[in-house]
This record gives sequence, C-alpha cells and structure tokens, in this order.
Amino acid sequence: MKMNLPEDVNFIIHKLYENGFEAYAVGGCVRDTILGREPKDWDITTSAKPNQVKELFDYTIDTGIEHGTVTVMLNHVGYEVTTYRIDGEYEDNRHPKEVIFTSNLVEDLKRRDFTINAMAYNEREGLIDVFGGEQDLKDKLVRCVGTAEDRFGEDALRMLRAVRFAAQLGFEIVPETAQAIKKLAPTIEHVSAERIQVEMVKLLTSSHPEEIRTTYELGLTKVFLPEFDVMMGTPQVNKHHAYSVGEHTIVSLQNVEPDKVLRLAILLHDVAKPVCKTVDDCGQEHYYGHPGKSAEMAKAILRRLKFDNKTIDVCTQLIKYHDERPQITEKSIRKAISKIGVETIPDLLKVKKADCLGQSMYRREEKLQYIDEFQKMYEQILEKKQCVQKKDMKINGRDLINIGMKPGKELGLVLDELFDMVIENPGLNTHEKLIELAHKKANPLI
Repeated sequence: MKMNLPEDVNFIIHKLYENGFEAYAVGGCVRDTILGREPKDWDITTSAKPNQVKELFDYTIDTGIEHGTVTVMLNHVGYEVTTYRIDGEYEDNRHPKEVIFTSNLVEDLKRRDFTINAMAYNEREGLIDVFGGEQDLKDKLVRCVGTAEDRFGEDALRMLRAVRFAAQLGFEIVPETAQAIKKLAPTIEHVSAERIQVEMVKLLTSSHPEEIRTTYELGLTKVFLPEFDVMMGTPQVNKHHAYSVGEHTIVSLQNVEPDKVLRLAILLHDVAKPVCKTVDDCGQEHYYGHPGKSAEMAKAILRRLKFDNKTIDVCTQLIKYHDERPQITEKSIRKAISKIGVETIPDLLKVKKADCLGQSMYRREEKLQYIDEFQKMYEQILEKKQCVQKKDMKINGRDLINIGMKPGKELGLVLDELFDMVIENPGLNTHEKLIELAHKKANPLI
C-alpha cells in the first residue's frame, strides 16, 4: 500500500538510506495513517546506531540515547529516530536489564506491544507488516505481538494501554490478550501512578469512555482504582436510578463531552455513595451527604494518581456541588454563582445534565428543564452584569481605608457584609451607595 509521509520524515529516511542504513516510519504514526487519522508525531526506526544518526544531521538531541533514541530537529519539529533493538530480560514489569542494538528490523518489531503498533513503512519497501497488524486494523482488534503474557510481563502498563486503544479506536481486545490481562492484572501495581494516570485520562477522554468497564472486568481497577470496583458492586434501590452506582457512572460518562476535568468529575461524582447509603422504612435507599464525601474521596484518589492541583481543585468543586438545586430566582442563582464560582457554573451544569441522563426516566424531563432554566438565569445575570464576585463590587479595601477604616480583619468583615448585601440587591452596587453603607457600618470601628 502507498502512504504519504511528511516531507521531513522522508528527508530523514532518505538521508539514512543514502549513507548505507535502513530506516522506516514505525508504530503509531503508521497505524494512524492507515486508519486515515492525523498522527500526533512521527517516529522513525533505523539500523543506524545513535552516534551515526547524530553525525548525519545538523541538530539532534540525546532524548534517550542509552535506549537508542536520538531526536532529529527539522524546521522546529522533533522526530525521534531509534536504532533497531532487542530488549533484554525485564526485571520490574517495565525496564529491560539491557538493550541490544540489532541490524534486523523484524527483531525490533517483535518487541512492540500490539500488532497494530508493529508496522513499519518507507517508500522503497512499502509496508512491513510481519504480525498481521493491517488485518487487525481492518477487523478492529487489539492483539499482542507474539505471546500476550510475555508482552505484559515486559511492561505491565501495556494491559491498560490495550483497553485504552480499544477505547480510542472502538476496537475489541482479542480473547487471548484479554485472558492474559486478567491473569496478570495484579502486576500493574508495579507501574507508577504517573504512567497509569496518563493512560487513564486517554481512556476516559476517548470516544468510548465506557471501556472503563473493561478495566474493571479484567481486574485492573481493583489495583489502581478499587473505589470503582465498589461502585460497580453497589446497586441503587431508588426510583431516581436504574443502574448500579458504577453503571450509572458509565452511562453518565457517555453523556458529557470528552474533556479531562469533566470526565474525571463524572467518574468520581458518586464515589462515596456506597459509604453514605441508608435505607428508609419503605426499602428505598438514600445517599445523604454523598456529594461532600465524594469530593473528599475524589481529592484523595486524584492525589494518589498524581494529578496536578488545579485539576484536583476543579474536579472536587464540581463533585461537591453536583447535587445543588438553588431556586430559579435571580437572588438564589446569584448566591449559587458567588459560592460555586462564575467560571465553574457552565461545567457544573454539564455535569448535572450528564448525571441526570445516567438516571432512570423518573421526572427526567423536569430535571432537564430545571438545568436549562438554571443555565438561562445564569446567562441573564451575566448579561445584566450583576455583581456575583467581590472583584465586581464598585468599592474595595482602599476605598474603606480612605473613609477612615484601619486595615485588618474588621475591614474584611465590612467588605464581606457589603458583598452579601449586593448579592441580595444588585441595585446597591454603586460606589456612592456602598460608601454610604460602609460609613454606617464603619462608624463603630473608626
């Protein structure tokens, strides 16, 4: 088959050939090109040793020279060029004890994870596909190169990568590969939280986030996200629900856009339901206080998985308030905005809608209508430029100092009181009125 490689990729390959070496585009870029997808980057494999690659190109970076990788810079873009290699014995489910360079392309392809990632291409030789990757792409299958247990024994993260590729591509994991994952799932404990986080986010933000169910079925979440296993095993006996906590979460994931923060918030918005569950005299289950408790648990989980503080803060905010139902009045919505955050409300409404669409049909239309009315009222408040955060007030601490107040706690309390008054009555948000009110409140303090 004929593939169109970028000009710079062809230049690197031709330069290596001109100097007596083999070279091919390899891995994910070949897979994506066959699928008609735009590759995010282009990797090149070659028979040339790292120092030989460095001699041929003007600007290179020693990205991973001990593993044979040199980054060639062309037109401000980096292309990883890696020497054909054979990995030695693996000691820690990730790193080989040694890397042996080889002149045989097939030996290099043998060490790769899945058949769909073990194809190489150049314009001279065409597609090199010794493991049936092209056919697996046609059949929409994820299959290990060689023996699945060997591949997963080399790097346990490959088990989660298998599910991630299934999620991103809409593929199915072949039975023998799935069985190997099930058998070796406990070994993913040897993989760092940072690496697991990257694959989990790619899975969650894919077009098939429901594949998180597969990580549960194959025993992976039991190791790195045991809270999800508890959710999957927790039915919801309540008229508002049709699924277990876990299945409700999966359906909700499918009903929110593929944004990292939104999908993480949905994944964990009900994580505390199993621990908050109570049963009333009629046999109906309730989950009082679960939003706040879920936010606490989510914070601990996201920290464990090494997420950054900003992601953690926004996710936990969305989780904490996902069940908030202020009255649809300007005053109530203003108070909600000031409490939750003006930038957070749009995402909160997306979370609320996805949550609703993952529930039973009981009062669904009414719930969705409420969310729409909340959205309209929020937009109306912003259009009117009503004050919903302290920085929107027509007065500040310096103004209070200018009328004789001393800096300190009392000044802050007066500002808080004035803000509460403006939230109650936006008409008070003028410099003159606030100064007048401040004078009245400040007199005892001056």
